[in-house]
Formats: sequence, structure tokens, C-alpha cells
Amino acid sequence: MDAAELRQMQAPIKERYKTDPKAALITLKAKGSTDSEGIACKVETGRALAVAGLHPATGGSGLELCSGDMLLEALVACAGVTLKSVATALEVPLKTGNVYAEGDLDFRGTLGVDKETPVGFAEIRLRFEVDTPAPQDKLDLLLKLTERYCVVYQTIKNGPKVSVSMQRM
Repeated sequence: MDAAELRQMQAPIKERYKTDPKAALITLKAKGSTDSEGIACKVETGRALAVAGLHPATGGSGLELCSGDMLLEALVACAGVTLKSVATALEVPLKTGNVYAEGDLDFRGTLGVDKETPVGFAEIRLRFEVDTPAPQDKLDLLLKLTERYCVVYQTIKNGPKVSVSMQRM
């Protein structure tokens, strides 16, 4: 897909959102089930069933997916798609590219070993490697716009309002 095809594909969508802003508000959903044996949660991905379990650093077998890894994988996926989309729109030719995410966790917090240790990632690093003949100023713009338009990155960075509830089935 080139820049013209991308613009042509997105033009009617953008126009609709301009004329009807409420049409742009979409609620994405995810569902999981804890009905499985062991300490795990089956997550419906839309394509398959992913089974998440404890990370080996918290006693897990390593056979199930780690939700922390899944968060980083979602960041990589979103950043990669955003990078390709922005590169296409800017007409920055990418021969190939790699996206890496790393996050630092102190599992003492998760396990309640140290009440002062925060639960969750203390730091997340996102890195791109690209093979392109584009000049540095284009790469700088590509990075800036990828960061700006990556939904998962912006969500992690800006921490949206989150609520939690529980009810009986």
C-alpha cells in the first residue's frame, strides 16, 4: 500500500468522524475466563484462545502466557502497525524494521514480599530499528508521529482513568 491508497482508504472514515464525532467513539472489549484448572485465565483473542498464567518469577511453569509479556507484545504490535502506517503516509520507504519493548518489574511487589515495592512495571522502553534510505529529519518525524499516534503507547504513557468492579454471576 502506498500513501495515496492509504489516504483514499482512510478519507471517508476521517470525513465521517469530522461530521459525526460520536461515530469515532468505539468501545473495544476483551473477555477472559478463570474456569480452567490451575492458576490461569483463558483470554478470547478473537482469533484463538490465549491462556495466561503466572510468570515463572512468581511460581508459574512458564507454559502459559505472562500478562506482562502480553502487554509488551501489544505495545510492539501497535507501535509496529503505527510505524508502518505513518511511514506509508510520509512516504518513508522502510525495507524492513524491528520493534522491541522491554519492561522492568520487581516481583517482590506482586508477591507481597515487600509492601513498599510497587506492583507493575517501573520502566518500559520501546525501540525501533529500521532499514531505510530516508534522511534523519524524516526519521525524526517518523518517530515523533509514531509515538503520537500509537494507541497502546499513549495509553501506557498517559494512564487513563481505570475502574474496577465485581458482581456475582
